[in-house]
Amino acid sequence: MTNAVKNRVVLPERKTTPLVINGDMNLAQRSTSVTGLGDGDEGYVTVDRFRHTAAASAGRFTSKQTAVDDLDGFQNCLELDCTTADTSIAATELLQIDYRVEGQDMQYFKKGETNAEYITVSFYAKADAAVAYACELRDIDNGRHISKLFTTGTDWTHHVISFPGDTTGNFGDDANESLRVSLILHAGSNFTEGTLAAAWASYNDANSAVGIGSFYAATTRSLKITGFQIEAGDYNASTNPPFQYEEFPASKTRCQRYFIGDSELFPTTQLTAATAVQFTPQFRTEMRAAPTATAVATGGIGLVGGSYTTTTLAVSNIGINGGRAAVNMDTSTGELKQLCQQGLPLTLDSEL
Repeated sequence: MTNAVKNRVVLPERKTTPLVINGDMNLAQRSTSVTGLGDGDEGYVTVDRFRHTAAASAGRFTSKQTAVDDLDGFQNCLELDCTTADTSIAATELLQIDYRVEGQDMQYFKKGETNAEYITVSFYAKADAAVAYACELRDIDNGRHISKLFTTGTDWTHHVISFPGDTTGNFGDDANESLRVSLILHAGSNFTEGTLAAAWASYNDANSAVGIGSFYAATTRSLKITGFQIEAGDYNASTNPPFQYEEFPASKTRCQRYFIGDSELFPTTQLTAATAVQFTPQFRTEMRAAPTATAVATGGIGLVGGSYTTTTLAVSNIGINGGRAAVNMDTSTGELKQLCQQGLPLTLDSEL
């Protein structure tokens, strides 16, 4: 047997699909660019599955999906650009990007057991300057966390951040949020006045982001992120498993477990009144939970000709696989029970 064979490195078995959905930032169902984000703007804004939290600051930023032409293997990234600086930092200020994971998808990490797996978070980042930010893991089920700093560079840098396994507290085996991975980019003293939680401990705001810089330090601040992945095991930049790519249709279907944009489906549609239309969508994939339906004004065409715009949600009875919904229209278009063509005039949201 040759030394090459004897010394072969065998990587641990990986999941057949990547844990992180849309880690290459290729999907942005809601919008490819949103400006003027700031205090109180919490939620999913642009790139699918990556959530923004912005609280208490006078700082403002733009979030957008941006094309990448200087990093092999990636075509898109999530980019944040500071548009209003905030150098007078109040105690409660916070800006972070989250990736949230269902408990039933985290069981192979064996959290809470004596043989709990390391959790390694990795991503590529590029910024306007060298700035220290925090990467925090939060166990939502058991109120625990651990945090480490990373420093950006002006070229693409592959950050590989390994966290030891936690032998305290199992993740719930359900469709609720269990793990939250946060990139903390700006924080007031409520989150920085303690000692950085370098080991797993009971959650304490003050220990989340000790030692970070500020994304709001100047309007020149920018941050680009792509190639986001989470692996079971203790890795570094030399040993981290390569990024697992997914075909675009598969990635989109997985994203639609959490969010379906308007006009994505073309369900059976009929008029239930002169100014109301009903449809029965069947989802391409089971959603995480019964979604919240929000009416979105959009056009449609009745079989007798003419167009209309849907306005408000009349009724919704939608579960994880589909259901029934009806919306009001801005004009009378036809007769009762008349079939018509209609793109889905709703967004459906079951995000973590």
